[in-house]
Amino acid sequence: DIGDIIRGRDLYGGNNKEKNRRDELEKNLKTIFKNIQENNSILSTLKDDQIREYWWTANRSTVWKAITCDDRLGGNAYFRNTCNDSGTLSQANKYCRCNGDKPDDDKPNTDPPTYFDYVPQYLR
Repeated sequence: DIGDIIRGRDLYGGNNKEKNRRDELEKNLKTIFKNIQENNSILSTLKDDQIREYWWTANRSTVWKAITCDDRLGGNAYFRNTCNDSGTLSQANKYCRCNGDKPDDDKPNTDPPTYFDYVPQYLR
């Protein structure tokens, strides 16, 4: 899960090749968060995990918009079919929101659909 990776809480170990890629990603994230901390005096006293949580809280909805609305991800299998009112399978395509909602219109379904990223990973 992206939130777990950003916050340094991902439990998935994967195989050796995946582990090496995760280690490289973790190294890059530490560099990024250190730069954020060094360039913001308000954040200078926070620990690494606090900086990560701060960033995730501030950018969670932007990450969701990028995942759901980027044209390059259109038709991606990341989004599964769900049941519609008639009981058949349905999947939004060619548009990232339901009922004409657009990002930044302050409509409720433009936010991430759940807060599962705040449920411990082993319980999901």
